Amino acid sequence: MKLIHAYIRFTDALNEKVGYVISWFSTLLVLVVCYDVFTRYVLNSSKVAVQEMEWHIFALIFLIGAAYTLKEDGHVRVDVFYSHMNPRNKAIVDLLGCVIFLIPFSILVIWTSIKFVEMSWVIREVSPDPGGLPARYLLKASITAGFVLVLLQGVAMALRNLLTLLGRPLDASAEKGKEVGHG
Repeated sequence: MKLIHAYIRFTDALNEKVGYVISWFSTLLVLVVCYDVFTRYVLNSSKVAVQEMEWHIFALIFLIGAAYTLKEDGHVRVDVFYSHMNPRNKAIVDLLGCVIFLIPFSILVIWTSIKFVEMSWVIREVSPDPGGLPARYLLKASITAGFVLVLLQGVAMALRNLLTLLGRPLDASAEKGKEVGHG
């Protein structure tokens, strides 16, 4: 049990730190978009690199921030029935969701993205547009990296729910506070 608890705590802490760093990318994205709008509409000048930077930053927020969002239970969920379930039934639904959908999907994306990313690194892929950003392979690597983080968090989530079902929840007081905070 100590190993399971350590894994959950490590993964939560890792994704907490990653989420904190990625949250600053939102501010960066706003600044880049404001710069793009100003230069395009006030100075009548537009750069492909700036436009590509916008979607690169957005991609990083989405891909690398997904695991943090999962940790915080922030993904969209249709919870017509779920919201009325007791903690044990919620744990069953979440455990099955992780084992049947989240973990296999994450493994599939990681597995299928490796060749895609590898090829991009081999050819040192850059933007096909004149004036575009170099090192597109770094952005493509974030697909694999993001889903590795999601997989780690999904396993932690599954283990946390398994502990709940076994009657040995991790940090029962912290879990109660989290449940009350999410209403």
